[in-house]
Amino acid sequence: MNRVPCLAVIAFALASCTSLPPAAPMSVMTAPPKMDQSAAHDALFALFKASDEASLKLNPLSALFRGDMRYAEQFGDMISDDYFAATRAAVVGDLAALAAIDRSSLSATDQIAYDTFEFGSKDSLAQLDPTLLALTVVRPINHFSGLHTYYPTVSSGKGAAPFAELADYDNALKRHAGYVVFLNAAIARFRQGQAVGVFDTKLTIRNVVDQLDTQLAQLPEQSPFYGPIGQLPTNIAEADRARLKREYRAMIADQIYPAYRRLRDYLKNDYLPGARDAVGLSAMKDGGTVYRALIETNTTLPMSADEIHQIGQSEVARITAEMEKVRVEVGFKRALPAFFEYLRTDKAFQPKTREGLTQDYYAIGKTVDAKLSAYFATLPKSALEIRPYDKTIEKYQAGGSYEQGTPDGKRPGIFYFNAYDLPSRTTPGMTTLYLHEGAPGHHFQISLAQENEALPSFLRFGGNTAYVEGWALYAETLGYSMGLYTDPYQRFGTLSDEMLRAMRLVVDTGLHAKGWTRDRAIAYMLSHSNIGKTDATAEVERYIAIPGQALAYKIGALTIQRLRKKAESELGTSFDLKQFHAEVLMTGALPLPVLEAKIDRWIATKKVGRSG
Repeated sequence: MNRVPCLAVIAFALASCTSLPPAAPMSVMTAPPKMDQSAAHDALFALFKASDEASLKLNPLSALFRGDMRYAEQFGDMISDDYFAATRAAVVGDLAALAAIDRSSLSATDQIAYDTFEFGSKDSLAQLDPTLLALTVVRPINHFSGLHTYYPTVSSGKGAAPFAELADYDNALKRHAGYVVFLNAAIARFRQGQAVGVFDTKLTIRNVVDQLDTQLAQLPEQSPFYGPIGQLPTNIAEADRARLKREYRAMIADQIYPAYRRLRDYLKNDYLPGARDAVGLSAMKDGGTVYRALIETNTTLPMSADEIHQIGQSEVARITAEMEKVRVEVGFKRALPAFFEYLRTDKAFQPKTREGLTQDYYAIGKTVDAKLSAYFATLPKSALEIRPYDKTIEKYQAGGSYEQGTPDGKRPGIFYFNAYDLPSRTTPGMTTLYLHEGAPGHHFQISLAQENEALPSFLRFGGNTAYVEGWALYAETLGYSMGLYTDPYQRFGTLSDEMLRAMRLVVDTGLHAKGWTRDRAIAYMLSHSNIGKTDATAEVERYIAIPGQALAYKIGALTIQRLRKKAESELGTSFDLKQFHAEVLMTGALPLPVLEAKIDRWIATKKVGRSG
C-alpha cells in the first residue's frame, strides 16, 4: 500500500508458472437447491474458513502478518510449480463450492461477502492462466516489491515477526533457511525467462544489484537479521543466548549472504547483459497481455489503457487550475513551473533533521487524532506508530507506507516516512501523507476490517488495490473539512499529492502502453508538480517495477468520491457522513463494482425509510 509492500503484490508477482497444465473447464452447474438463511450462511462461512485455512498453509508469511503463529517456522514456497498447481486447484475448488450455495437465501451482508469472494476467486483464476503466468514467474524479484526489500525488516525485531520467547528465535532461523531456498529458486526462474526471451529491464535489475550490494556491505552483526539478538528477552537462558548469537551470525554469514552474492553475481554478470533497455511492458515479449491483466486486477474494472490515460490528463488539467489559485493567493508572481521549483528548492520547505521530521509527524498525528471522532462512528483499537524507514532500504522506498498491526492490537500499525535525502523532502506534503498512510487512511481501513470478527477472514485480511488505495486517497480529501488545509502551502501540498495520483494514470499508461521512456516520465512529473527529482525518479522506477499498481489510487478514489456525491445528492438532509464511512469501511475491502452496488442499496434503503 503502498502503503507498506503488501503480500498481495508479491503473490501476483510470483503467482505464475510456465509448466502448469491448462485449467480444466468448469462444468455447467444447475441452480443450487434452495436453503434457509441460516443454512446458507453456515455453508458460506464454512467455505470461507476452509479456503482461508488452505491459503494460510500455502502462504505462511500471511499468517505471520496476522499474528497467527501456527506456521511461524515456515517461510513458504511461493515460487515452485507445485505451489502454483496447488493454488489453482484451491481456487477452482472454491468456485465450485461457492456455486453450490444458494445466494438468494443469504442476508444482504452475506451476499456482499459471496460477491466479493466470487469476484476475487475469478480474478485469481485469471491471474493463474498459464499464458499470463509464463510471462510473470520468470521475473520473480524487482527493486520495489521483491522479498529482499522487506523480509529483512519483517525479521529485524521491529517488524511483523515477534521475538518474545525462545521459540520465536528458533522459528526465525527456520524461516531464514526457507528464504535462502527462495533466493536460489529465483535464480532458476530468471534463467527460465532468459531461455524464452522474457526479460525484466536493465534499470530494475541494476537497482536490485545495488540493493544487494548495500545489504552485503553490512557486517553480519549490522544486518537487520541480527537485530533480534540485541533485544534477547531476559527469560531466555544464558546457554540459549550464546547459541542464538552463534546461529544467527552463522545464518547471515554462511547462508543468507552467500545466497545474496549468488543472486547478485548472476544478475550482474549473466542476466543484465540481455535485460531490456526499454522500460515499458509494451517492449517485453507479450507484455501487452500482462499489462491488460494488471489494469483489470488493480482497478477491478474492465478499463483500457487509453481510457485511463485520458482520465489522467483531465485530472491533471483540473488540479493544475487549483494550483494556480494557490500560487496567486500566496502572491507568487512568476508562472507555475517557477512556483514548483521554489517549493522544491527553498530551504523554508525542507526538513532540517531526521529527528525534526519525526517530531513534525508526531505533531500532525496528534492534531488529526483530535478530529477523527466527528467523522467515524467506530475508531480502530490498534495504536498507530510513526517511524522513518530503516536507512538500509530508504533510498528505494516511496515517500511513505503503512505496515498493518495485529487484530488484537498487540502489534501496532506503523506509518513509515522517508527521510532519505532530506533536501528533497518538502514539508507541504506532510499532512496529506499522514492522512493517506496513517489515519484515517490505511490504518483505519485495514484495522477496522481486521478487528471486525464478524467478517470472514478474506474480508478481514484481504483486499484489492483500488479499494485500499482509493480509500486512502479519499481520506486525504477529508483534510479540507478538518481545517488542515487552511494554510495555502498545506493546501498546495494536498493538491500536489492528488496531482501525483493523477499523473500516475498518465505516466503508468505512458510507460507501459505508449512507449514512454524513463526520462520522459520523470520530466512529465517534474513539469506538472513540485515533486522533487529524487521522489519523481523513485516514483517512475516504481511504476516500471510494478506496472498497473499505481493506477488503482485515483480510479478508486474517484469511485468513492462519486458515490459520496451521489448519496449526498439523493439523500439530501438525511445524508450522514459517519454512516457513509461505515458503509464503505465496515465490510472490508470490496471490489469497486461490489462497493457501488452496496452503496446503491444503502441509498435506496435510506430513501424508503425517509419516505416512510
